[in-house]
Amino acid sequence: MNALLEDLRWRGLIYQETHPEEIEALLNKESVSLYCGADPTADSLHIGHLLPFLTLKRFQQHGHRPVVLIGGGTGMIGDPSGRTDERVLQTPEMVQKNVDGINKQMEQLFDFTGDNGALRVNNKDWLGQIDLLTFLRDYGKHVGVNYMLAKDSIQSRLEGGISFTEFTYTILQAIDFGHLNQKHNVKLQIGGSDQWGNITSGIELMRRMYGEVEAYGMTIPLVTKSDGKKFGKSESGSVWLDSTKTSPYEFYQFWINTPDADVIKYLKYFTFLSHDEINILEKSVNEEPHLRLAQKKLAEEVTTLVHDEAALNDAIRITDALFKGDLTSLSAAEIREGFKDVPQSTVKDATNLVDLLVEAGISPSKRQAREDITNGAISINGDKQTDVNYEVGVKDKIDNAFTIVRRGKKKYFMVTYN
Repeated sequence: MNALLEDLRWRGLIYQETHPEEIEALLNKESVSLYCGADPTADSLHIGHLLPFLTLKRFQQHGHRPVVLIGGGTGMIGDPSGRTDERVLQTPEMVQKNVDGINKQMEQLFDFTGDNGALRVNNKDWLGQIDLLTFLRDYGKHVGVNYMLAKDSIQSRLEGGISFTEFTYTILQAIDFGHLNQKHNVKLQIGGSDQWGNITSGIELMRRMYGEVEAYGMTIPLVTKSDGKKFGKSESGSVWLDSTKTSPYEFYQFWINTPDADVIKYLKYFTFLSHDEINILEKSVNEEPHLRLAQKKLAEEVTTLVHDEAALNDAIRITDALFKGDLTSLSAAEIREGFKDVPQSTVKDATNLVDLLVEAGISPSKRQAREDITNGAISINGDKQTDVNYEVGVKDKIDNAFTIVRRGKKKYFMVTYN
């Protein structure tokens, strides 16, 4: 068996293939050009987009040539796949801004240099040159309406309604595959399982336009969580690849908080660790789960891959400081970042600690607040405070704006002042 395909199957990364035996023969025969695309619906991808591109990277590591397509053309239209309503159209300026943002992220993931370097393309370069009559005569003539209506991405939208604009999206993506096949000898398209209809449309269009061509498709499974919740969401929302939207610390925390039930699957999906390394970590999950070695390795590997080693080191430093309660080693910005999701409340500018605990909702009453303080359950900015007469002042305000209060071992609060 082909080593790459064997690895992909072991990792659970192959969901569908158009012609499994022919794909294997092709990969054994030559260095193959293959592509994966993403539409610039935002100026950053999120981790839900990550898996197909990491799979594309695995092909590059086995000597094949990846083509990274950013859909500056299709992004003007909108893919109906996986949606129940119409997308809001973006202006050309918005789309270009998004293309630029995603291109930077692709530079972090792929090597675009050397004989085996990845190729980066934007489908606006060819889709933007096709006028309406050419579209209808040269492409639309080869695509049956019944064929399109049978596609899940379209069929699921018929009851609620779909515009002609989004109805034609699958033809545009089919044109992409044909263009890349004819110009760059691209023989394989990979994508998420929701892209199966678009991928097969491309192969069918090529068959009708060019006759017999070497063109195949492969999809990657949808990433799921064992608890049934949607993958790629944190308490703050989507987990973005852009460090200004999701900081490396938040990114690291997302992965390190992976449940035991999911961590080995994610190590197979999102890291380039060997089979032996992952098997050892799986044994650790089963025999010593409290050490969370698998989660730490997952967080380290993916954070380095998407950001870099310096960002990883900063994320680990912040994590360690917060775990130890050592806020003095962190900047105000890092403290804000680390505690952005804890309960927050605003109190009057200067107050007695007992009053602050009650006003901020940290302790339910003054009596309980006094008990919490005298029992050593209250810390101010990491320092335990046992004096019930303590006055919270300027020295306790980080960046002259907020105070971090801990009650017990794990309950943190951010207190701001008016």
